[in-house]
Amino acid sequence: MKHTKNSPYQPGLVSDVSQQRQHSAMSTKRRAAPEDPFETANSKTDEQFIADYLQPDWITEWTHPQSGAKYAISLRRAAYMGEDNISACFNLIKETSQKDYENSSTKWRPEKKLAEMRSPELRYVLVRDESDDVRGFTSLMPTFEEGQPVVYCYEIHLKPELQGTGLASLLMDLHTTVARNLPPITKVMLTCFVGNKRGLAFYRKLGFEEDAISPVPRKLRFGKIKIPDYAILSKRVHADREKGVLEAP
Repeated sequence: MKHTKNSPYQPGLVSDVSQQRQHSAMSTKRRAAPEDPFETANSKTDEQFIADYLQPDWITEWTHPQSGAKYAISLRRAAYMGEDNISACFNLIKETSQKDYENSSTKWRPEKKLAEMRSPELRYVLVRDESDDVRGFTSLMPTFEEGQPVVYCYEIHLKPELQGTGLASLLMDLHTTVARNLPPITKVMLTCFVGNKRGLAFYRKLGFEEDAISPVPRKLRFGKIKIPDYAILSKRVHADREKGVLEAP
């Protein structure tokens, strides 16, 4: 109870019963507080995550349309990837994207990239050949990005024999499936180097556009224009959710 001049109650004189009632009410409020949907999603096992967020599009095997080779598809949390899988994915990033990093302002920083890859909330969709070698992967995380609830696509990389086969589109569709199945998410988001023309064309074909938070050219001193070397792209999946989206804590 609020203590005012006219109140008969004074600090220190509230009855034990009143204190118990206040404590009970506070406990009820705490118990009734809504769960953070991202915390819930990120705490699920891979099997639970597939059942709750990747249906009905999840598959465990994919066949190469030209060679007929079979590839296994699996989901792994970063914490259960193991160093062999982390190294295989890191080497694939290095093979496909190191030059883009070196030509950017961020530069190629292996230690920083490996630290990011080990983020505990990341999930990896691994593509393995019949020899159990990783030939492609994508990684994702449900998260808030500048207050927006999104599924963030951290990486997608394929060996040359898997490029242009439709597999990349299939993997990107899984990001969209998670976003559709996990309120209050309204979009899938990713970052792409502007020098990666092929990548930009691919994402735009899938419906991605520059997001409002994507960096824009800036005018510096003496009239020099600084052009961003990356773009943040997004694809809306639930426009009807945007009015009542959960805000980041």
